[in-house]
Amino acid sequence: MSYNRNSPFNDLPNLPPADFTESPEILKQLTKAARYLGELNGLCTSLPDPKLLINTIVLQESKNSSAIENIVTTQDELYKAATEEATTSHAAKEVLSYREALYVGLEKMKSQKNLLLTNTMVEIVQTIKQNESGIRNNSGTALKNAINGEVIYTPPCCEEVLREKLAALEQFINDSDSSPLDPLVKMAFIHYQFEAIHPFADGNGRTGRIVNALYLVQQELLSQPVLYLSSYIVKYKREYYQLLSEVTEKNNWHDWVMYMLTALIETAQLTTKKIRSMLLLKDEYENRMKQTLGSSFSYELLQLMFTMPYLKIELLEKKKIAHRQTASSWLKKLTEAKIVTTQKIGRTTYYINYRLMELLSND
Repeated sequence: MSYNRNSPFNDLPNLPPADFTESPEILKQLTKAARYLGELNGLCTSLPDPKLLINTIVLQESKNSSAIENIVTTQDELYKAATEEATTSHAAKEVLSYREALYVGLEKMKSQKNLLLTNTMVEIVQTIKQNESGIRNNSGTALKNAINGEVIYTPPCCEEVLREKLAALEQFINDSDSSPLDPLVKMAFIHYQFEAIHPFADGNGRTGRIVNALYLVQQELLSQPVLYLSSYIVKYKREYYQLLSEVTEKNNWHDWVMYMLTALIETAQLTTKKIRSMLLLKDEYENRMKQTLGSSFSYELLQLMFTMPYLKIELLEKKKIAHRQTASSWLKKLTEAKIVTTQKIGRTTYYINYRLMELLSND
């Protein structure tokens, strides 16, 4: 592999790697990863309303994926922003844009006969950045060490080369007959290749992690793009970047694939556990709310509490769940029953599903 970190890596080879073999260690991890992904997928497909809980899980993924790029927001700030029509927090806006981008990518893929194409990736990054970003066409792009300014990697340049690399990647993603590789190994290859191409001026990491989720849906390994992969990368961020570099510099695909398979296993287990805990809590809250609200119990209110853990009276009005007086009465009763807690900021009182927030915060 011809490579000089200070020069554009226009010789980046297309996939698949010529000399890669699935070692016994990788095959063992593949078996585990398939089992835990299957368990997660089975749980998701059994949900009566998948978007209800998955929307909340995806917001957590958005938070963690953005944190990898040092875009940091608190749980409180994020869920308050999700409740509002607008927010002054730039970080919260970016996190919410990530969630929107994931759904945009999913719909785009479905509309294109389940193909994951370059134009889908462009729409994803445009939604993340909330601008008209396109394929990078500027020279001088280099990834540098934030501390000493040393060049770590110089991606290919410029637009014509990048489009050629993306076209080859697109073919690899969508041609299931191109190689006998396991789809999960292919996902690890795809993620490295996208990050190495680095096609956009900004938002490459987040776009690449959305592509991971969409690829698993495309391959019918998950029915929803729910995998909480970024939590693992946040935890092992240094190793993540080190192994990306080792693929480029040493052709060390084995350790990179092992890292990604381990990430899949741990995050599939985490997400399954989290969804099951949310379902148990939802069932408990349904019983307690029926006791507290009696004949005025609203299933729509219960659903909203697990989609948006920060409620306010105006939100119930906006969602046409209740008029102001009824909404105020419900939320007051739920507060007195300690089903929600309150937090007043300025003139607005938020009613917080605090146990759901605790559950979401625990990894």
